[in-house]
Amino acid sequence: MADWIDIRADEQHIAHERAKAKKLRESEWWQAQLRKGVCHYCGKHVGAKNLTMDHVVPVARGGTSTKGNIVPCCLDCNQSKRFYTPAELILQQLEDEGQLPEGSPCDD
Repeated sequence: MADWIDIRADEQHIAHERAKAKKLRESEWWQAQLRKGVCHYCGKHVGAKNLTMDHVVPVARGGTSTKGNIVPCCLDCNQSKRFYTPAELILQQLEDEGQLPEGSPCDD
């Protein structure tokens, strides 16, 4: 699936959103998310120190650093998600499980 994802990152957008994310990391809202200690994706309790900030829609794909697009997640989930959107992750899972119909856009 990764071979059909076209990423044309806007460096100015990325720099702007990273600055917003840095400021958001210092907010009480983000600190409260970390205190829960739970990964948004796998649901495991990994503790605050083991959580990272993840953009659900990646910044490189046009995502923003807003409360609605940022979640705490463990390093394993963050690394496996990479630059994929939630819809692409679902398609990949369906493809891996052989549940996509013949001739779907995800077929190689």
